[in-house]
Amino acid sequence: MQKSMVVFDALILAGGRSSRLGGVPKQSLVYQGQTLLERAVAAADGARRTVVVGDAGSLPVESGGLPAPSTRPSAVLMCREEPQFAGPAAAIAAGLAALARSGEGAPWCLVLACDMPLASQAVAVLKDVLTRTDAAAGGGGVMACSGDGKAQPLAGFYSTAELTKACCDLAARNALVNGSVRALLASLDVQLVTVPAGSTSDVDTWDDAAALGIAAGNQRAGQDPFMGGANVGGKS
Repeated sequence: MQKSMVVFDALILAGGRSSRLGGVPKQSLVYQGQTLLERAVAAADGARRTVVVGDAGSLPVESGGLPAPSTRPSAVLMCREEPQFAGPAAAIAAGLAALARSGEGAPWCLVLACDMPLASQAVAVLKDVLTRTDAAAGGGGVMACSGDGKAQPLAGFYSTAELTKACCDLAARNALVNGSVRALLASLDVQLVTVPAGSTSDVDTWDDAAALGIAAGNQRAGQDPFMGGANVGGKS
């Protein structure tokens, strides 16, 4: 089947309260030598531009506050949803706005929560499906789905134009702040794609972290464990 290259930007959500982790930011948790945020940025490899919505403090930085060249994609932006902790729909809107301010957007946008340490496996499968011309022509994009049928909207490639329109529509109804991602994506014609087992397992609680082999004391040495929020917004 004919394939084409996927041209995409990436939007990493890293701005929630981590309340179920006692305020310890998810993005700073370390899995196999990398913070969860580093792993999320790496999972978005190939993105034309990457936006981190939230606190990017657990990425190694150079002068100027940007992640060090060896760990960042060709272009990385930082922004924050307004007001802070306004939820994932507001975070997506903020990320899209940051992309729009920086120039013409890519046709596709990868939306990815920072708290799935194995997300690169899901992203690879989604990207492969999206390269098939029939899937790309289908409309709104592709969303990860586990083998038991549970959809994960915070691991998906979406049409940038349609996602932007959905954000505007939700904002016009005063439903963007604290709005759900499912409500945001309701108007998009999205194809569910089964991804490898465990690739969308996320860290909401310490039990989740333990199941993935992440210990409570496993933050990188010298890092402030309370350096901002780290999940996908809302109540988590």
